[in-house]
Amino acid sequence: MHSSETTAPGTTSPENVRRVACVGAGVIGGGWAAHFLARGYDVTAWDPAPDAGPKLRRLVDAAWPALTSLGLAEGASTDRLTVTDTLEQAVADAQFVQESAPEKLDLKRDLLARLDAATPPGVVTASSTSGYPMTDMQTAAADPSRLVVGHPFNPPYLIPLVEVVGGERTDAAAVAWASRFYEVAGKSVITMDHEVPGFIANRLQEALWREALHMVASGEATVRDIDLSITEGPGLRWAVMGPMLTFALAGGEGGMAHMLDHFGPSLKSPWTRLEAPELDKELYDAVVAGCDEAADGRSIADLVAERDRGVIDVLRATGRLHREGDSR
Repeated sequence: MHSSETTAPGTTSPENVRRVACVGAGVIGGGWAAHFLARGYDVTAWDPAPDAGPKLRRLVDAAWPALTSLGLAEGASTDRLTVTDTLEQAVADAQFVQESAPEKLDLKRDLLARLDAATPPGVVTASSTSGYPMTDMQTAAADPSRLVVGHPFNPPYLIPLVEVVGGERTDAAAVAWASRFYEVAGKSVITMDHEVPGFIANRLQEALWREALHMVASGEATVRDIDLSITEGPGLRWAVMGPMLTFALAGGEGGMAHMLDHFGPSLKSPWTRLEAPELDKELYDAVVAGCDEAADGRSIADLVAERDRGVIDVLRATGRLHREGDSR
């Protein structure tokens, strides 16, 4: 990404955006449209499929009860959705564009170039791509500086995460603008410093998925065993804090440093088909310092209490906390 001397991109601040365009109205694009509608935006949408309009409205209607349960923004309404006949109509007055076309690189390149030509100058366009780096997608655009990745998790109207990163020709101000807009729009944002193949969450998810397939293929575990091992095990903790802080608590009062000293040698054990990195001093120090930063002043005892409360809340919310008097 390159920096710029110009003012922040777009004609509108992230806090003042009122109209969002969703280009591509499948599961992801439709989920984005539902999210933006629930946050009180006017949404224009376009998709080349002949039945895109009715399908999108059915998707939004199906998502609306969940969004209502979460809490709608003032003025939020499905009536604020407009499905247009052309891409140009969808983005003509847009103050932000979310592209969610199928994962085909040539299609993405052409579509982003069309969006760049049709969208008002300076307006940021974000791609929902789940794997392509923006550097590879922005090659045909006349003004690639305003093109960023805004990678969501499905369904975008329920899962808070969005990973934001630019390409080599993206203006750093566009990345900052997009990250702030997503925050205003109610998302939990990771602003990545540089492009990573598959981004962050997909990389972690993919590693777990591949190991699960290995275990099924070798007869080491059933599909049911694998799913239960997560939903009844680490998945409960991960809903409260991620794998790094979770492992830090395994070190007791010594935190991550003690955990690495105690369990670090197990990285050489054949517990996974993935090759472990060398636990040298640089990696050791980076992990320990990162956990200290993530703890943000909370003691190990504070973190344990937070984890325990969170796991209880998850168990209760999913109906797995047995009521008093119940027995197994």
